[in-house]
Amino acid sequence: MKAVKNLLWITGVSEGLLGVPVLGGFIIFATSWSLLLLMLVIHIITLIVCKRSNRPIYPSVLGIAASALGWIPFLGMTLHILAAVFLIRSAVIESKRLRQDVIK
Repeated sequence: MKAVKNLLWITGVSEGLLGVPVLGGFIIFATSWSLLLLMLVIHIITLIVCKRSNRPIYPSVLGIAASALGWIPFLGMTLHILAAVFLIRSAVIESKRLRQDVIK
C-alpha cells in the first residue's frame, strides 16, 4: 500500500532529522516542543495505517516513544535515531514489496 510506504518514509526522515544532536535539539527548542506533539500524532496515524494493512507496527511504537520522551536530552536523541533506523528500514522493505507486486 502506497500510503504505508509514504508515511514510513516521512516519519523515518523526520525522526532522522530530530536525532541529529545539535540540529534536532535546536528544532525541538525552536518549536517549543510542539513538533514532538505533531510527530506523536503522525506516528499514531502511521501505526493505525500499518495495523490495518497487516504491516509491522513496532517502528511506529518506537516513534511514539521517541515523541513522548523526546524532551529528555540524551534519551530522546537515542530514541529518535533508533526510530529513524527502524522506520526507514520498514519503508525500504515496503518499497521493495510494492515493486515486486508491480512486477507480478
